[in-house]
Amino acid sequence: MTSRPRLITSIPFWILLVGSLAATVAGGWIALTKVTTMVAGLTAQNATTADVYGGQSWIVIGGALLGAGLIGLVATLALAVLRALVAPAPDVEVVEPLAFADDGDDAAVPEDAALPAEDAASEPHGSIPASPASEDRTQATPVR
Repeated sequence: MTSRPRLITSIPFWILLVGSLAATVAGGWIALTKVTTMVAGLTAQNATTADVYGGQSWIVIGGALLGAGLIGLVATLALAVLRALVAPAPDVEVVEPLAFADDGDDAAVPEDAALPAEDAASEPHGSIPASPASEDRTQATPVR
């Protein structure tokens, strides 16, 4: 059973978080600086057309970056909450292998143990053993 990695060690999670923070900061900075520049130029009545019309376009770009960054931060928060609510995968119990008497120690096998009449290793792999004798004392031939 594979275990899921912890969220704090997930590289895509950190890329989403850092990218969202960067987009939020960059968008907010662009929008804020262009608004203050445009307001200062309009109140002083020396704003050029490039300041007014170009500033509006930059404010829209900054607002879009700000919105995308905030959506990314909300997605990061939602992912962290969902990961915390999901129960961790149960630990797999490791079972020790059974000890067999094939290690050359004949003392583990009782002396009066009956050995099988036919050796299973002598049959070819995948062969079907013959069926028991039927009522008319004939044996069925195995199908190959």
